[in-house]
Amino acid sequence: MPAKTSPNRLLQLTAFAITGVFVLGFVFAPVGAWTGPVLAAWFIGTQKAWRGFLWLAGIGFVLNLVSNWRGTPLTGIEFTGRTMLAALIAALPFVLYRLTSQRQPGFLATLSLPLWGTAFAGLPYFAASPRTGAISFLVYWFAAVINWMWNQEFQAKKIATGAGIFGGVCVLVLGYGFYLETHSAAPVALVTNPALAWICFAGALILSAWSLMQPGAWREVWANKTETVALLRSPYTRDSLQVVTDDGHEVLVSPSGERFPVRNGIPIFLEAEKLTGSNQKYNHLYETIGGFYDDSQRVVCGLHGISPEQYFLSYLRLLEISPGDSVLETSVGTGLNFKYLPAGVRLFGLDLSAEMLARCQDNLRRWGMRADLFLGNAEDLPFANDSFDVVFHVGGINFFNDRAKAILEMIRVAKPGSRILIADETEEHVKGTYERIPITSGYFKNRQETVAAPVDLVPPEMQEINLEILRDGQFYALTFRKPSFVMPSLTRSNS
Repeated sequence: MPAKTSPNRLLQLTAFAITGVFVLGFVFAPVGAWTGPVLAAWFIGTQKAWRGFLWLAGIGFVLNLVSNWRGTPLTGIEFTGRTMLAALIAALPFVLYRLTSQRQPGFLATLSLPLWGTAFAGLPYFAASPRTGAISFLVYWFAAVINWMWNQEFQAKKIATGAGIFGGVCVLVLGYGFYLETHSAAPVALVTNPALAWICFAGALILSAWSLMQPGAWREVWANKTETVALLRSPYTRDSLQVVTDDGHEVLVSPSGERFPVRNGIPIFLEAEKLTGSNQKYNHLYETIGGFYDDSQRVVCGLHGISPEQYFLSYLRLLEISPGDSVLETSVGTGLNFKYLPAGVRLFGLDLSAEMLARCQDNLRRWGMRADLFLGNAEDLPFANDSFDVVFHVGGINFFNDRAKAILEMIRVAKPGSRILIADETEEHVKGTYERIPITSGYFKNRQETVAAPVDLVPPEMQEINLEILRDGQFYALTFRKPSFVMPSLTRSNS
C-alpha cells in the first residue's frame, strides 16, 4: 500500500450513516427501541456471559433510574428495587441468547433472543418491556439478525437465505397490521399477547434444551498431533516435550519434570509469576478489550473508507508464503491476519492473552480454518530452532518488556533464509488515537519512551533490512531476512 491511500467514499459515508443511526438511538426513543437491543445483543457477545449480564443489567438500571424517577408515585426504596428487578429481567433474554446461540447452527442461532425476549416481555409478573406481542418478537429478532449478519460480514452468499426469511416474516406481520388498521371490522389478533408469550416461552425452553445437548466446541487431541509436539520445547530449559494424560486432562511434560497444561485445546506456556512490567500492564488491557478488538478494527476501517482486506494486506503482502509452509504469528491476538493468508499453509499462533486466544478460536471455527494456538510470551517462544518457514509479528512489540529478546526469538525459530516481518503502530498513531480513547488512554499516557520501529534491535547479521511507513504515517512494517548460514550467536541449544 502506498504511503497515501484514497478512501472509498461510499464505504465511508455508509459507515458514518450507520454510526449516526446508533447515536440517534440514544436520544430518540423510537429509534433506540430498535438500536438498543442490537447494541445489547452485540455487547453481551463480546463478554463472558456473567460479566455481560451484570453490565447490561447495570446500564439498564442506571438509565431507567435517571429517566423515570421524577414521575413515579413510589418511594425511593420501592422504586429503586423495582427498577433493579426490571433491569435484571430485561437482561435475561440476552444472557440466555449468549449461552445458547453459539451451539446453534447458522440462522437458527437468531431465534433464541426473540423467543426469550417475547416470553419475558409478555408473561405475567415478568414483563420488563413495554413492547409485547409480535412487535416485541420482531424487535428482538431484528437485533439477533443484525448481529448474525455482522458476524457473517454481510456476505451476500452467507446471509441471503436468513435475510430473506426475516424480511418475509416482517412483511407478513406488518401487512397484517396494516390490514387491521385499514378495515372497519373489529381487529382480531391471530394470537393474544399472553398466549404468544407462553408459546415463545415453551419454544425457548425447547430450543435451549436442544442446544445444551449439542456437543461443545471440538478440541483436538494433542496426543495425536505428533508433528506439532515435535516442534515444542520448554520456553525455560529448551527441553523437548511429550504429551501425557493426568486425570483426563492432557499435559505437556519435559524430561526434567516441567509441566505445561493444555486448557480448552491451548497449551499454557505462561507462568503468572513471570508476567511482569509492561507485559503484565498491557496484557491486562488486551484481556479487557479482547471481545471488542475485531469489531473495533472493522469500524475503524469503515470510518476511514478502507476495506478490511486492504487494511490487512497493506503489510501481509510483504511476507513470502508458499503452499505447505508452516507460518507462526507471535502476538496472534484474535487471528485476524490468518484470514488473509494464502490457503494451504500450516498456521501457528502465540499470544499472552487468554481472552484474545479464545476469540481467535471462535474466529477460526467461523472461518472453517485450523491453527495450533499457544498461550505464551513472545520473548520466550516454546519452539525448537529453525521450526517455521514464515515468522511474523503484528501489533504489541512496541510495549514488550524486552523487544530485542523477542526479535532474537523470532529469528531463532525461523528457518534459515526466511523473511521475517515486524509491524506495529507509530508514535503518531499512539499519541493521536490510543492516548485519546478513554479505555486505553491510561495505558499509554506518561510513557518513558516514544514509539520507534526497532530497526536498531535487528542484529547486523540479518539481510535485506527494510522499513516501510504505511497508512499515512500511522503504521510501520519492518522486514529482514535470516541468513542461510548458521549463526551460533543467534540460536540456543535444543538439547
